[in-house]
This record gives sequence, C-alpha cells and structure tokens, in this order.
Amino acid sequence: MLLLEVISGERLAKPERGKMRVHKISNVNKALDFIASKGVKLVSIGAEEIVDGNVKMTLGMIWTIILRFAIQDISVEETSAKEGLLLWCQRKTAPYKNVNIQNFHISWKDGLGFCALIHRHRPELIDYGKLRKDDPLTNLNTAFDVAEKYLDIPKMLDAEDIVGTARPDEKAIMTYVSSFYHAFSGAQKAETAANRICKVLAVNQENEQLMEDYEKLASDLLEWIRRTIPWLENRVPENTMHAMQQKLEDFRDYRRLHKPPKVQEKCQLEINFNTLQTKLRLSNRPAFMPSEGRMVSDINNAWGCLEQVEKGYEEWLLNEIRRLERLDHLAEKFRQKASIHEAWTDGKEAMLRQKDYETATLSEIKALLKKHEAFESDLAAHQDRVEQIAAIAQELNELDYYDSPSVNARCQKICDQWDNLGALTQKRREALERTEKLLETIDQLYLEYAKRAAPFNNWMEGAMEDLQDTFIVHTIEEIQGLTTAHEQFKATLPDADKERLAILGIHNEVSKIVQTYHVNMAGTNPYTTITPQEINGKWDHVRQLVPRRDQALTEEHARQQHNERLRKQFGAQANVIGPWIQTKMEEIGRISIEMHGTLEDQLSHLRQYEKSIVNYKPKIDQLEGDHQLIQEALIFDNKHTNYTMEHIRVGWEQLLTTIARTINEVENQILTRDAKGISQEQMNEFRASFNHFDRKKTGMMDTDDFRACLISMGYNMGEAEFARIMSIVDPNRLGVVTFQAFIDFMSRETADTDTADQVMASFKILAGDKNYITVDELRRELPPDQAEYCIARMAPYTGPDSVPGALDYMSFSTALYGESDL
Repeated sequence: MLLLEVISGERLAKPERGKMRVHKISNVNKALDFIASKGVKLVSIGAEEIVDGNVKMTLGMIWTIILRFAIQDISVEETSAKEGLLLWCQRKTAPYKNVNIQNFHISWKDGLGFCALIHRHRPELIDYGKLRKDDPLTNLNTAFDVAEKYLDIPKMLDAEDIVGTARPDEKAIMTYVSSFYHAFSGAQKAETAANRICKVLAVNQENEQLMEDYEKLASDLLEWIRRTIPWLENRVPENTMHAMQQKLEDFRDYRRLHKPPKVQEKCQLEINFNTLQTKLRLSNRPAFMPSEGRMVSDINNAWGCLEQVEKGYEEWLLNEIRRLERLDHLAEKFRQKASIHEAWTDGKEAMLRQKDYETATLSEIKALLKKHEAFESDLAAHQDRVEQIAAIAQELNELDYYDSPSVNARCQKICDQWDNLGALTQKRREALERTEKLLETIDQLYLEYAKRAAPFNNWMEGAMEDLQDTFIVHTIEEIQGLTTAHEQFKATLPDADKERLAILGIHNEVSKIVQTYHVNMAGTNPYTTITPQEINGKWDHVRQLVPRRDQALTEEHARQQHNERLRKQFGAQANVIGPWIQTKMEEIGRISIEMHGTLEDQLSHLRQYEKSIVNYKPKIDQLEGDHQLIQEALIFDNKHTNYTMEHIRVGWEQLLTTIARTINEVENQILTRDAKGISQEQMNEFRASFNHFDRKKTGMMDTDDFRACLISMGYNMGEAEFARIMSIVDPNRLGVVTFQAFIDFMSRETADTDTADQVMASFKILAGDKNYITVDELRRELPPDQAEYCIARMAPYTGPDSVPGALDYMSFSTALYGESDL
C-alpha cells in the first residue's frame, strides 16, 4: 500500500494494523482493489497467494504495477506503451553507429543502446566515441554507473547477468529503459514542442514565400500592363511609310511573341492565389489579402483595359498606312504643280515693273498693251493652277501631313506672289491705257498669235503635268479608269496638232509680213514670250510622254491583273477548302453516330478519312503560300471569298482534333467489346438504343433520356438503384452519359464470364467423364504449350480409381479462380 501511494501520489484506504493473516489479506486486497480501480485487470492474482509468499504471483503483481504506473503512460504517436517506448528508443538511437534497437532483450546486450540514450540527451556524461561493441561489460557498467550517479536512476540490472544470458529478461530491461524515458521526458516534451514550432514555422514560411511570389508576379504583370497600355494608346502617327510599317510589325511581334507569355503568367498567378488561399484555410490561417492594387480583380481589370486599348490599335495602324500613301501622293503632286507655277512666275514681277512704255513708240506702246492683254489672259489661265495648289495644301493640312509647315510656307509664298502679280498687272494696265490714247496701231497678227499660243501653251503644260503625274491604285477598275481617261486624251491630240499648226501659221504669216514690208519688230513678238520653238519643243515633249504614260499604265494594269489573279486564286482555293472542311466534319459526325458495318469497319473507314485529310495538307500549305503572296503584295481585301486564312487554319485544326478523337472513341469501343466478350450485334443494339435516346444528337444522353433508355431495355429500378447506376456512368456528376460510359455499363451487365465449374466440366468432357485426366489425353486434346502448362501444374490424382499418369483436374480448375492454392 505504501508502494502504491508513493508511485501514484494518491492516498489509499487506512490499512489494518493487526498481525493476523486476515489483517494481511485485507491490506493486500485494498492494494489490489486500488490497482483494479486504475483500469488494470488482475488475472489469477489473489491476496492469499501474496500473503503466503508465492514468488511468481508476487512478481506478477509487481510487474503489473510497473506496467501501469511506469510504462503504460508512455505514448509516442498514438502507439501502445511497449511499442511507443520501443519507437522512442529507435528514434533516439538512430544516429548512432552499431546501435539497432528492435526489441527489449538482445538489442541491449552490448550496452551501446543504454550509452546512446544517455549520450543523446547528456553528451557530456559519456564519450561515446571510445566505446567498443566487443566490450559489452564495460559499456553496460558505464551506462549503469552514469545513470545512477547523474540521472538518479537506480541500478536495476546486473551487467554480468545480461552478458551471460542468451536472451535477457524483457520485462527487467523494459522497466529500466522506462526510467530513462521518464528521466528524459522533459527533453522529449521540449523536442516535441520544437518540432511543432518548426512545423508551424515551415507552413508560415511556405505561405509567406507564396505571398511574396504572388506579390512579385502580380507587380511584374501589372508593371508590364502599365508599360504596354501607353504604348498601345499612343496613336501619334509617324511621318514616313517605313516608320508606320515598322510600328505594324512591332504590334504583330507583340501579339505573337510578347503577349502569350503574359497570358500564361496571368493564369499562373490566379492558380498560385487559389493554392495559397486553400493552404491558409487548411492551416487555420487568415485568408491572404494582397496589397492594395494587386488583387486578382485588379489584375483582371487592368488586363481588360489592356485588351480594350489593343482592340483598335491594328486598325488604326492600317488606316495610317493608307493615309501616308495618300499624303505622299498629294505631296508629290503639290511639289510638281508648285514647281511648274514657280517656273512660270519667274521674272513676271520684274516684267510688270518695267517702264519701257515711257520711251516706246506708238507701235511699241500698242504692242506693249496687247502683250499685257495676252499676259492677263495667261494669268487668268493660271488661276486654276493656283487654286489647285491651294486646295492640295489645304488637303495636306487636313490630313495632318508632317511637313505641313514647309508646304504652307511655299503655298503662302505662291499666293502672296499671285496677289502681287494681280496688283502689278492692274497697275501696268492702267499705265498702258493712259498711254494708249496716244498709240493707235497694233499688230493684230501678233496679238492673235499670243492669244492662241498662251492657252495652247498652258494646255501643253497641263498635259505634260498630267502625263508626268504619279498615280496610286488598288483595284483593276481604278487603273482601267485612268487608262480610259488617257485614251480620251490621246483622241484630242489630232485637234491639238491642228491648233499648233494654226498658231505656227500665224507666226509664219507675221514673219512673211515682216519680210514683205520690212517691219522693224526686232525679231520677237512683243505680245508674248512663247516662241514657235517652245511650242514645238513642248509638243515634242508631250508626244514623247504619251508612250511613257502608256507603258506606265500598262505596267500598273499588269500589276493589278496579277493582284486580281492572286485574289481569285486564293478565293477559288478558299471557297473549295472551307466547305470541304465543313463537309468532312459533318461526315465524321455521321460515321461516329451511324452503325454501318463492324467497329473495325468503322475504324478502317475513319482511318481512311484520316489519311485523306492528312493527304489534303499540301492544299492547306499551298493556300498558306498564296496568302503570303497576297500579304507581300499589300492586298487588303478580297471580294472573291468570305473565307480568311485564319478561318481556314481554325477549321483545319478542329478537323484534325475531331478525327483523332473519333478514332480513339471507336478504338476504346473495340477494346471494351473484346475485353467483355460483347458481340457485334450487341454493340449495334447498344448503339441503336443510344442514338434513339440521344434526342439532342450531341453524342450524350441527359439523365431523363438515360432513365428512359434503361426502362426500354427492361430495367425496373427505383430512385436508389438509378442513383447507383448514375454514380457508375457519371462519376463526375456532369448530368450527362457519354456513349463510352454507356458501353462500359452495358458490357458489365451483359458480359459472359467463365467459372471454375464450367472449366471443370470442360476437363471432364476431355477425360471421358472420368474424375481424372491422363497426360496423353491432355496432349491429344490441347495445343502443345497449353498441354505442357497443365501437366506441369496439375497434382497427381490419388482417388481409388487412379491409374499411372492420372492427374487431378478438379483441384487445378478450382485453383485457376483463386479458390485454393495452385
């Protein structure tokens, strides 16, 4: 009773103080009752045996007390006391050489296990490196002495007894080792606490790393979006065609090279965020709240802004390229007209400022007046050109031409000069008219020459300007329009030649009169600066420009015809390939639904379709080549087809995916049929039932259609049974049943499987209805390899009717199906 009070720390009932046997039995019973109250079952241990000094019973009771109060409370990872103590010893001694604790007897004979336990917790007490496995007495005594001296563990064992016994007493060693466990329990608790802290910290560190990764990935993605959006929003046009085409190429590189990795990063970011939130929830941590502006919703909003900005950027680039083409054409036209006009006005101001009329004769005055009238006619003829120059400059300004300042300056200079010419012309006319009253004679022929030569010269200059004018067209209709206008111009050349001859005839008439009457005209026409040589020179120039214009129009017409051929060539192929792809998709769908022939026939048919589809690939490649030629020719539209190359690519990829998936489905049906022993008729019946109840023709039955199908096939089931069947055919709870799932279910319901009794009956037929079969019969009835297989594995028959060479086919048949050992 005193021992139990010391061990348990509780007070027992008051003991009997008498010395009689009955008093002793009463005290022992009180001790046994206390032990039983602690949940310990005492088997065959009675108070009388203890009082009578039964050593075996006494030792049994003492061991029970040790187990309950010293060992039972030991628990490592929810194991029993003994297993927990053994696991604790194994973990503590695992790092030590020559120590392998597997039990509580022979594993401790060399003493290294005890020394390892002490060194693990108090390394300063034992120099483990000096211990030797072949000196167990020294090892044991060292451990026992150190434990008694420094750990307050009594010396319960004797080293000589342990070494001299083949199997040391398990209970004694377990009791002694439990003292080490209790002595080091504080250290164990500290280690457990440290492990728990490390585990918690590891979870936190992992979560923090995920948070940092999310923040960094989100920051990088948002920063990329922040940098990209201004680039896409920048609609400031470039000044040159090359620069705008480079912008278009940069944008296509962005769509093809730079954006796809960012799409992957965005997807990975959302995956990381969801994974982190799941880990935080599972570890009872608060949900992760990203820093402001880095939420998944913020990233989605930023991404939406990016795609919104990106939407119209390419269209703007193409429009800018067209605008620059137009601007280059207008700018060149402006320069040509301005140069011609500036060449015409060169020296006109100086001429108008002359005061030659002050010293001129009457005839010279009249000549000056007529010359001035001719100049005014010429000036009026140039009014249209000045207005055209101003209109072109205005259009360049409206189209935001990059060199508009210089164009405006040149146009302003021309207009100012034109206004000044008008003022000077008016001023000179007034002066000549004042003098005209004194001058009466005028040379009508020169005047007529000047009046007819000036418009004709202006016409020739306009013709030269038009013949040298650059043009830009995009369709064959446009070039045909220019060709028609040119032909109309050429039709006017005979009349123009007559006018030229008439003008030259006037000049010849003047020359004739001068020669006839010896008029002193100084050899020049006072009314105009246009000489017959200039008229002939410009006329020859016009005649030379006409064939050049013919050649330019012919070349452009050929180029447009080539472009039109490219359009028609692409359109013709696309109009064939597009419907072909659609037809193949529909045919594959019909093959997968209809039941013509066996599954092998369907598979063969599908593989032929697949081969024909693969053989069609060169036409797709050819179409790609035509598309590349169209892009290189800068052809932007095609009226001959509604198909684009992108439509063809997408349809081709869907076609390849559909034929591969359909072939795989038929192959799986063949595997199911062969594995389950389903006949072709059954497979056709299954397909017919499935097609009938696949009312939407989607290749899947919904729940109601599947129930109706089962009822039509004779299934009588309640809700529970139908729910069980649905869990088999629709494990993902999608609410639909595919044909493959339907076939798997029906194959399980209708499969014909062999049994041990059927195999046994087959052997009995081969044996002639005997209970055994001979080696000769096996070799006669079965193929050689299978006959030898049976002979090697069949046991000899031991029945009363046995004969030499008889084999037991019954036990062999049973063993084939796992009902006994083969």
